[in-house]
Amino acid sequence: MNIVLFNWTNGVVMLSVFFLVVIILIGLLINFMLSDKKKNS
Repeated sequence: MNIVLFNWTNGVVMLSVFFLVVIILIGLLINFMLSDKKKNS
């Protein structure tokens, strides 16, 4: 029971970190594109 709970919690933590990194990368990409558009215009 404890092993299953530990694995489930570990999986949730790994997914949370993964989604956090993806969101940060998307945010940086959008910010870069917006600043790039401002420079071009």
